[in-house]
Amino acid sequence: MDIHEYQAKELLARHGVNLPRGGLAYSPEQAAYRASEIGGERWAVKAQIHSGARGKAGGVKLCDSDKAVKQAAEEMLGKRLVTHQTGPEGKLVNRLYIEETVDIAQELYLGFVLDRKAERIMIIASSSGGMEVEEIADKEPESLIKTVVDPGHGLQEFQAREIAYNLGLEYKVVNRMVDTILGCYRAFRDYDGSMLEINPLVITGGGSVMALDAKMSFDENALFRRQEISELRDKSQEDPRETFASDRGLSYVGLNGEIGCIINGAGLAMATLDMIKIAGGEPANFLDIGGGASPDRVAKSFRAVLQDENVKVIFVNIFAGINRCDWVAEGVIKAKKEVGVSLPIIVRLAGTNVEKGKQILADSGEDIIVADTLKEGAEKAVKAWKDAGGTKAAA
Repeated sequence: MDIHEYQAKELLARHGVNLPRGGLAYSPEQAAYRASEIGGERWAVKAQIHSGARGKAGGVKLCDSDKAVKQAAEEMLGKRLVTHQTGPEGKLVNRLYIEETVDIAQELYLGFVLDRKAERIMIIASSSGGMEVEEIADKEPESLIKTVVDPGHGLQEFQAREIAYNLGLEYKVVNRMVDTILGCYRAFRDYDGSMLEINPLVITGGGSVMALDAKMSFDENALFRRQEISELRDKSQEDPRETFASDRGLSYVGLNGEIGCIINGAGLAMATLDMIKIAGGEPANFLDIGGGASPDRVAKSFRAVLQDENVKVIFVNIFAGINRCDWVAEGVIKAKKEVGVSLPIIVRLAGTNVEKGKQILADSGEDIIVADTLKEGAEKAVKAWKDAGGTKAAA
């Protein structure tokens, strides 16, 4: 789960991270008031969306007067901001963060991420702030400083100090940088973060260390114990298809094709997407119904897939172990009747109670296409998709 910049900064402030003064605005008038409330002579007006690279897309504007702040807010609010991370559809801007500008002497990069290979928290720092980390790794790989945190001991002060020294900071700034790194680590750890990025982290002309930007993501599997964090969720920034599915406990990722997929198991799901592509089609989604798929859960999966108006065919591919093929078959019939699925449905069942499941489908009287293998199912799904007028062919 992602949160907005201003929300991430509020969490970091609780752990002692130094920030410029700022305030939230939902209207041009409120934006101008925030600027006068903050004081000073120059402000940054920042669109609050779940995406990086906002500045390059016109989502961050520097203003020298209340009038300019109001004008910038007029231009941003209610518009869709398109960055290289949002895709062509962009993200709707419905709130702004107004922040004082600071005297920047040096820009740095600081990030925290879960390294799944090492099964540790990885800290990445660079003296080349303001650039995307991928760009830094490509153009200045020698500037990247990587530190692994032992989960048994947590981040130690000597490790934070080593990062500060490796960044080439002046001695008088080192202690402030150490406090900032430790504060960021505590926020990342205490809220079950999966990613924290401060870019840029700046040294001001007066020697202060400040986070000018902040992006933070959290482990959704831990939100049950982080009610305060789960309440920061902004569904307007999410794919509505994925929101619908996640609210119903389904693992769903929206794609750009027209063949809807309902599958159990992430590995089988990935193999199914590949097989659809090989057969010449384009999958519309990744959806893993998980174990213990009751008829009701299968019906919910159909509803989730049908949230995508582009879907022309639904391919159900189940290899039952914990699941049972007869449950899945009952769910398909339930969805066909109760959800009102009028699209072609291709079902491939294998594993526990497979014969019983196939018999249920055969006795239902419903127009359902049955396949015995993954390859056959994918080919039948692609054929049904083409017969339905499919246009988004695989590259």
